[in-house]
Amino acid sequence: MDSRKILCVAGTLAAVGGVAHAQHPAAKAAPATRPLNIVYIMSDDHAYQMISAYDKRYISTPNIDAIAREGVRFTESFVANSISGPSRACMLTGKHSHMNGKINNETSHQFDQSQQTLPKLLRAGGYQTAMIGKIHLDGIPQGFDHWAILPGQGDYYNPYFIVPKGMHLNKGYSLPDGQDAKETERVRYHGYVTNIITDMSLDWLEQRDKTKPFALFIHHKAAHRCWMADTVDLNAYEDRTFPTPETFDDDYAGRPAAAAQQMNILKDMDITYDLKMRTNPKPSGLGRHYIRDIYGDLQSDVKAKFDSLYDPMSRAFFANPPQGRELAVWKYNRYMRDYAKVINSLDRNIGRVLQYLKEHDLLDNTLIVYTSDQGFYMGEHGWFDKRFMYEESLRTPLVMRLPKGYDKRGDVTTMVQNIDYAPTFLDMAGLPIPEDIQGTSLRKLLLKNGKEPDLGRKALYYHFYEYPGEHAVRRHYGIRNTRYKLMHFYGDIDKWELYDLKKDPNELHNVFDDPSYAKVRKQLERDLEELRVYYKAQNAK
Repeated sequence: MDSRKILCVAGTLAAVGGVAHAQHPAAKAAPATRPLNIVYIMSDDHAYQMISAYDKRYISTPNIDAIAREGVRFTESFVANSISGPSRACMLTGKHSHMNGKINNETSHQFDQSQQTLPKLLRAGGYQTAMIGKIHLDGIPQGFDHWAILPGQGDYYNPYFIVPKGMHLNKGYSLPDGQDAKETERVRYHGYVTNIITDMSLDWLEQRDKTKPFALFIHHKAAHRCWMADTVDLNAYEDRTFPTPETFDDDYAGRPAAAAQQMNILKDMDITYDLKMRTNPKPSGLGRHYIRDIYGDLQSDVKAKFDSLYDPMSRAFFANPPQGRELAVWKYNRYMRDYAKVINSLDRNIGRVLQYLKEHDLLDNTLIVYTSDQGFYMGEHGWFDKRFMYEESLRTPLVMRLPKGYDKRGDVTTMVQNIDYAPTFLDMAGLPIPEDIQGTSLRKLLLKNGKEPDLGRKALYYHFYEYPGEHAVRRHYGIRNTRYKLMHFYGDIDKWELYDLKKDPNELHNVFDDPSYAKVRKQLERDLEELRVYYKAQNAK
């Protein structure tokens, strides 16, 4: 095996805002020996609270923790639009949603695959590129020499993959003349999706052209709804009772948009679809979909294992269903257990990638990064899902194991955002950063310990567009700096919200109309408008 090192990248990377914004300098060669390789690992809906490197209350994630322990943990990592497709588009383009065109998950706002993207720039710079797993963007992936993607959300068991035609015969390790495939087919793989994505990724690492540097994007389905565990993890956490978050019983006072959402665990989490109570005498439409299409599609041996765990508790539940807050806490614990089981498999498979890099002497020249496409609510405010600009969904985990020549260790406290992935990866690869990329390279934050360099920005910009839509979260945009957050919900609910994150980290008290915050509010309004002009977002609605 070639001993060239791998640059493994998966993360949410920079922040924006304020008056000063650094222009993209011509990239200088990275300090580690070229060529660097990129492996970008990203999960779906993985809450930072459910990573023990960030929060030890709930579960253990030893392999993700190892990346942080041997490298850096970003403590202020955020997204630009907390929903799957748009978040991924921000990462691939280095641009906000209104600039890359993917503002929501609806097909009416498709992602233009012909536009400039990170993998295209890497490939033009001599990289071999691959995408395996969930991309959740419209059209055929472009910029990749090899790809195998899940259709839409994909399935946890026996998933279909969309692949270039004939790939399952010749493994598709290089497309003709390095061009993007024009014809595709759906191929079904047997097993559990997290294992399969890892198998395919490691297989490609073995079969790649070892004369070229490479960028491998590993995109997991986990931990997306409806949280179906690998059979080896089915009984994990069943003896755990999880503590409810401090804001579990939030009444949403002064926050009409928060009160109007439809992602409340008690009211909106489906007892059959989400929690697998299959003996439901009156399942909802979602419940019938689970019984018929998801559970119904499992192999008999997998069904038997699911039945042995879930059917007894399902029968007991419907024989004497809890009510009120007792029901909310019961649903919360079922949710937490199933979610944690899915993370078990995810962390174990990340460990497989780390082990491969170690065994093939690839660590010294490897940047190993792990992130999620956004944060997630694990009962905070009584919720599941994401979408809001409130902290739990705005934040996303980001840890990196750095290649030789990058000496930063411990926490990085600078605010970073996912539009910074593209410029950071290009900068570390020694490639130029196009002027139209809106993110900023974080490379200089990783060079050495000590005081973190100033990236030249004061705040982050955020915009969520998907309404009307699932979970009824209203459209809103806003600004976040190191202490304050200002948001504007617009449409059928027209409301401004202002939070002092130092005094009110749980964002329970909207102080927009508080006279004592008048000066702060005016400054944030000016800063927000400046950001909207800077990012060409002043007309984005």
